[in-house]
Amino acid sequence: MAELPNISLRLHGAMQPIDAVALAKIADEVGFTGLWFAENAFARGILPTAAICAAETGRVQINAGVFNPFSRHPTMMAMEIGALDEIAKGRAALCVGAGIVAAAAKIGFAADKPLRALRDTLTIVRGLLRGEEVNHDGKAFSARGVKLDYVARPDIPIYLAGRGELTAKLAGEVADGLIISNMCSPNFASRVGELVYASHRAAGRSDSMKIVLYMPCAIDEDRTVAVKESKRAIGKMLPGFWSLGQKLQSAKEGLIAGTGITEAEFESAAARLQAGGDPVDILDERYVAAFSIAGTAQECLAAAHRFRAAGITEVALTFDSPAGGAKIRRLGEALAASERIR
Repeated sequence: MAELPNISLRLHGAMQPIDAVALAKIADEVGFTGLWFAENAFARGILPTAAICAAETGRVQINAGVFNPFSRHPTMMAMEIGALDEIAKGRAALCVGAGIVAAAAKIGFAADKPLRALRDTLTIVRGLLRGEEVNHDGKAFSARGVKLDYVARPDIPIYLAGRGELTAKLAGEVADGLIISNMCSPNFASRVGELVYASHRAAGRSDSMKIVLYMPCAIDEDRTVAVKESKRAIGKMLPGFWSLGQKLQSAKEGLIAGTGITEAEFESAAARLQAGGDPVDILDERYVAAFSIAGTAQECLAAAHRFRAAGITEVALTFDSPAGGAKIRRLGEALAASERIR
């Protein structure tokens, strides 16, 4: 039987903490690998929720971020992730990205050189977690004579987030993996993953790497119902990602690569959605297959096999419907059954 990627749960700042914690406890119970906390600019900060989830669960990995160094200095990241890891009893990981230029500009930062920021962040955070006194004069961020006042776990994993070629290569060189955002096709994610692995090999590293892909998940015993739910989730995201694709070539490639959907079709769909059209009518099955996992629980696992074949080691699924907990349980039961068969 084909190998499955790790199945994890994505939580985010648009969710009330009490709801996120409830889903996290179910994911922990049914065998999901981890929790990925998505911190978006000016939404709820994820650290309070992540801390409660760390205390209320006993097995799942607690992946905090994606933190942006332009809004949270690398020294602060080290302070916080070390403390969160203590609460999680060694299950925490840090996720870092610097790609939201518009958000950084709103608080007075010019984030036009994100790679410099990420490299400085990794240098500073890793040094502090190792218990060193860090003296780093970086091109984006510096730390002079800084040392943590407590002993943190020195090997807390650090993942980068991004889709660009340079970020992928940096992840392979010095990070523990790469997170690829929603609305990136399996074909595109596979290509980015290959860049990560090639850089990893070129750096002479032999440790394992994670390639994590975010995506919505819709589960129902009636596949038609699940597909409609998936289309609505994609419809909320597509206009924004299409707009981003007009500024960043990598964002456009993430949408188009291997999907069979043309630029003209994306442009038309985005315009119709922005005008208030129904995603169920506007989006066809190509969008569902490229940007979500949808169907019965067994069909969702079959789709997950396809992502693993593309080189994605972990899928972080978003369940935004009111019945999210029941859907997580259903997928967890199917996952457990598939593992018994193997």
